[in-house]
Amino acid sequence: MTTSTLVPVFAALGDETRWSILAALGEGDASASALAGSLPVTRQAIAKHLAVLQEAGLVESIRVGRELRYRVLGAQLSETARRLESIGNEWDLRLAAIKRIAEEL
Repeated sequence: MTTSTLVPVFAALGDETRWSILAALGEGDASASALAGSLPVTRQAIAKHLAVLQEAGLVESIRVGRELRYRVLGAQLSETARRLESIGNEWDLRLAAIKRIAEEL
């Protein structure tokens, strides 16, 4: 996962409502109307947030009869978590090197 793919993911995750939508979808697939029924947001706003999440590759839409439902794409979230862990590990190594140098002085 490159920086260019991380930026839209973090931009999408940088909104509290989208976090709430992802948490709700973590419990199961749902339509925009169902999400609007469980969150303090209008159906139209939910649809816009879902579009952002879908553009970032965090959710996908599936047709179930006449209803359009959304589901979380766990693979993208897992890859994002792995990338963040990798960045954290790199910083840990750098900080350990700085600590060694400081202690040697």
